[in-house]
Amino acid sequence: MSRWKNAAVLTVSTFTALALTACGSDAGTPGESKQSSVLEQLASDLKGSLQKVVDKTDSTDSVTMTMEGTAAGEKIKMRGALDLRDPVKAEMTMEGPDGAPTTIRMIGAVVYVEVPEADRADMDGKRWFKMDLGAAAAQAGMDFTKQLDDVDPTKQVKTLLATEGTTVVGEETVNGVATVHYTVTAPVTTYLGQIDADTRKTVEQELAKNGVKEIKIDLWVDEQYLPRRAHMVMGTMSDIKIDYTDYGKPVNIETPAASETADFAEMLKGLQGLEGLPTS
Repeated sequence: MSRWKNAAVLTVSTFTALALTACGSDAGTPGESKQSSVLEQLASDLKGSLQKVVDKTDSTDSVTMTMEGTAAGEKIKMRGALDLRDPVKAEMTMEGPDGAPTTIRMIGAVVYVEVPEADRADMDGKRWFKMDLGAAAAQAGMDFTKQLDDVDPTKQVKTLLATEGTTVVGEETVNGVATVHYTVTAPVTTYLGQIDADTRKTVEQELAKNGVKEIKIDLWVDEQYLPRRAHMVMGTMSDIKIDYTDYGKPVNIETPAASETADFAEMLKGLQGLEGLPTS
């Protein structure tokens, strides 16, 4: 399988993992520097501080993220920007096994993978390869758009709030920023309680299929009540770490032009139309 096609397949796994793990980011633009007492407050008033994080994340519009780890047995390394307004948009650059980059855009539940210039002749000159995950999920009885709605910054924090046993590891520096590190191991039932009701059953089935019984969440929050790093481990299903920067920085993620896009669903229809033809 060519590199960009493999990236397309891996993208589906990655964004599904993101939807299931709800790895997101927090909002707001860092303001004036806070006194060290903020870190002390984050450490001492765990519930109150996490609630402030939840409240602040509701106002975010965008964030830059760097993600690495594994999902569906594949290594992941990507960087890009998220536009968290409706519909959720993302533009990421994924590093392939050979180190070559592949650009991926997600507009709502539609994924666009940029076709390398050398391969475009095989795609009638098209620059983008389109996959509508929403349509595919609907055939399977899922609402992928709802799952994408769950990719918001509050899910991990809400899980921390809802789980007894959340603890403070201590103060740590993440990418030069002072933070407080929280950790908890949550039973699947607690995590599912934070999932949209329309997708909860599907997520539960996926977790059960992969033998996931508990979810380990680590979160690093800075003096602005902004998460700077999130790390979530779901058994052997996924192990993803995300670093967040540039909160509120304007992003412009455009839908590729239809004239430059090859639709995977249409390609499948074309192949189905060839069924039954005599072979030589």
